[in-house]
Amino acid sequence: MGDSMAQGFKNGGIYRTDLSFPAILAKAMGNGTAYETPSFTAQAGIPVNMEVLIRGLEEELGKEITLSNTVQAGRHVYSTLRRIKSYWEGQMRELSVDRNTPYHCQAVWGFSISDCWLMHEKFCREFILNNSARYSVFSVLPDNAMYTTARLVLNPAFMPHSEEKSMVDNVRLLQEDGGIENLIVCIGHNNIVGSVTKLKIEFSEEKDLNAPYPFRTCTVFRPEHFEQELRTLYTKIASENIRRVFVPTIPYVTIPPAIRGVNLDGSIPESGYFDYYARFWIWDEDFDPEKHPHLTREDAILLDQIVDQYNQIIRKLADEFGFVTVPVGRFVSIAARRRHTNENIKPFPEDFIAALKNNSKTSFLVGEDGYPRISTDYLRIDSETGKIDRGGIFSLDGLHPSTIGYGLVANMFKTSMEKHGVKFEQPIDWDFVIENETLVTDPPALMHNLRLLLRVLALGNQERVMLIGKNLLQQMVEAFSSRPEV
Repeated sequence: MGDSMAQGFKNGGIYRTDLSFPAILAKAMGNGTAYETPSFTAQAGIPVNMEVLIRGLEEELGKEITLSNTVQAGRHVYSTLRRIKSYWEGQMRELSVDRNTPYHCQAVWGFSISDCWLMHEKFCREFILNNSARYSVFSVLPDNAMYTTARLVLNPAFMPHSEEKSMVDNVRLLQEDGGIENLIVCIGHNNIVGSVTKLKIEFSEEKDLNAPYPFRTCTVFRPEHFEQELRTLYTKIASENIRRVFVPTIPYVTIPPAIRGVNLDGSIPESGYFDYYARFWIWDEDFDPEKHPHLTREDAILLDQIVDQYNQIIRKLADEFGFVTVPVGRFVSIAARRRHTNENIKPFPEDFIAALKNNSKTSFLVGEDGYPRISTDYLRIDSETGKIDRGGIFSLDGLHPSTIGYGLVANMFKTSMEKHGVKFEQPIDWDFVIENETLVTDPPALMHNLRLLLRVLALGNQERVMLIGKNLLQQMVEAFSSRPEV
């Protein structure tokens, strides 16, 4: 249960839930382990799958975006997004599915801690009705996409008797129906990620506590508020007598490449912190602190200190309630290349490296020293070879892991779970994980000129001749703010 990390969100949308880290774990458990998830593969996911969008552009334009075909690109992007928007707003077909029991995957992207017990399908349905969809060049993604997703997770058949069942309620139903042996509670990222998606630090106040998603105005929960809400959730979970509960620590929100560290002199800081943090589609030489929204070095340090406090709270409460803490935050910090310029830290498991080396599409990523050339950078393609040059851990939205990233998270959980008596029939299927990260095994040719591609999607300067009136990338990252600007 939890948020986008548990659901398997990547590339700007929820699409293949079977590639989430819990699904990868269930596959390794073997013995016909059931892990049932809702399907979001229609129209390439919700709210948008950037990889599918880029591959569609490639089919339309060929391998190059030029100034002469940006209008054609705009028409294609707009028609694709309008179709996706129409589908997920129920204009093409009824969205409900025939299902009587809760999914094993009780996770909804965008949810923060209190949403686990406050949000239910009726609340989401009424919110959508009171905030009706609009068709506008300024709003190209599905309106109320998170609420639509929540409805299909919490009460997929839209049945009246389940319309007020929250995520916690559904976990209780699963526990009563045969019991839960292992529960992953992956939550808390969205209590601070709004600071990155909006590039603003707005601390929680008392009115934000125990308030559903649309009624909060903060981007960062104060640590004492974080602890109060987490204790409430853990108390509810502990009352269900579940055999084992696993909770991950939270990675620093300054590591994912959704924000781009910039020093105006072009240097790489030995301290690990840059002077400014701007949108990932703003290139270093184009960045102007007087013009572009940003966080400062001091902001980044403050946010990391708050995450440190969050993780202390997670560990403390986990010990108090008898839960197991999984050090995901520590792993992501070790994998953050730009923070370890003078260190040779190797966070990747040997069987993962071997699978990279044995795959003809990825063998080039393992150097002569046996160390893989993947990183937490934004994915980059070598213009000459057409192969990945850097990145690979995070997906195209800059916030969420790639399938490889989710595999690495699954490996962290597997290690912790095995130490606490969970049996796995087989190791992580790295061949499956790597083959299903098509951005690495078969990157779109259009990504070789990443700067121009992102400029087209971000609608900068002359790209505003496209038919979309507002930055698509901006709308994508704002989907994780409690008050997205539309």
